Amino acid sequence: MKFRKFGKTVLTAALGSAVVFSLSSCVHSFTSGYLYVTGTVTGTPAGDGIISGFKIDNNTGKLTALHGLPVSSGGANPVRAVLIGGGRFVYVLNQGIPENPSYGCGAPLPDGSTNNCKNPNITQFVVGGNGILTPQETFFTEGSNPTRLISDSSGSYLFALDQNAPASTFCTTVSPGAASCGDVTVFSINSTTGRLSVVTNAQLTSSSGTPIAYFPVPANPLDIVNVGGYLFTLSGVRGVKGGQFVYPYGYSSLNGQLSVTESTPQVVNNGSGGVLDQARAMVSAGGKIYILDTEPLTATVNGATTTSPSQILPFTIGNNGALQSVTGGAIQNDPNETDPIYLILESKGKFAYVANQQGATTSAGAGIAGFFIDPASGILSEDGGSPWGTGSNPQCLIEDPSNQFIYTANAGDSTVTGRVISPNTGDLTEMKGSTGTFPLQGPASWCIVTGRTN
Repeated sequence: MKFRKFGKTVLTAALGSAVVFSLSSCVHSFTSGYLYVTGTVTGTPAGDGIISGFKIDNNTGKLTALHGLPVSSGGANPVRAVLIGGGRFVYVLNQGIPENPSYGCGAPLPDGSTNNCKNPNITQFVVGGNGILTPQETFFTEGSNPTRLISDSSGSYLFALDQNAPASTFCTTVSPGAASCGDVTVFSINSTTGRLSVVTNAQLTSSSGTPIAYFPVPANPLDIVNVGGYLFTLSGVRGVKGGQFVYPYGYSSLNGQLSVTESTPQVVNNGSGGVLDQARAMVSAGGKIYILDTEPLTATVNGATTTSPSQILPFTIGNNGALQSVTGGAIQNDPNETDPIYLILESKGKFAYVANQQGATTSAGAGIAGFFIDPASGILSEDGGSPWGTGSNPQCLIEDPSNQFIYTANAGDSTVTGRVISPNTGDLTEMKGSTGTFPLQGPASWCIVTGRTN
């Protein structure tokens, strides 16, 4: 067969395109991913905190520091950050400076009083081209000593958890006879500007007859989640190591209102038949609630008895927000790890990962425990390759927007640790061409990710 010059040119171009396609199809291509880490410049929460930022290499997971960051977090001691609006707005909860620097915000003092933090706030940032953050307005919660900040699934409302409510007047609405309580401040988010507006409580009014601007929750709140039409708080007893009680509010996504569904908090049982008293965190994932607890759990599997220094308690949500234990009950954390602080499910829902701040012994370090998720029962069983090491004292655990990598931000050695998710086994492997360890300018406190088209 003979080809004219034009035909040869077209064929050559087509073959060239095929070669280019075959090469480029081996390389992942995604919208740019960015990782932000809140923290402090020094080990003590004095002066403004900072936000560090990195661009994520979608092919290797390597992090490259963003030009123009770190920036001030807008206040002292940032403890949480939330990203909403399709990655357009970031909100940072700055806890403020403790009046007594020897104790944390809201902690009991030797004289029985509470250690308050000065000048807490929520600072709004706009995410610009190339991931740059520009500060906007500052907002304030209704109570004192804020510790948590989350959004609803639609990004329409923010919930800030205060350890101390403005007054004890309405504390009995969540705990009969209670002399003190915490509160949740609900903010509506303007989808255009990102500006926050406080949502008033339609159920409770002040002595003057006007609605109050907060929702009381049981005393000594530790954590908060929003899932399944409810807002849950995890609370403890003053002076006890961790959480014991869960309290649900009904949540309306139409107006941000929280409505009382239970008259008293639910006491949570641990995996050994007693009352939970060392819960560290509460996380919503895959429609369930997971409570992470630093209490030992002994279990016998196939005739072998083992004891883990910490445990994971999964729950489904029943009537009026009551928590119901998942079949199989409490799950042992990896025996080499303890102090679990966060849990995520990877994007396909096949694997779960738990970040642990400490090793079970002085010879074992902090790490990520990995679990298989039974598709029928939802029961977790540990991956035999787990745990995988992190930096010292991780504060968060997150999957990148391309669903290939997992990162922890670490307070103990001021680093970010990154690992590659094996899509078939769930194992976390080392990054190619990188140590997977990236330096920060000071201890980390939280992390968030976004995928953006510049």
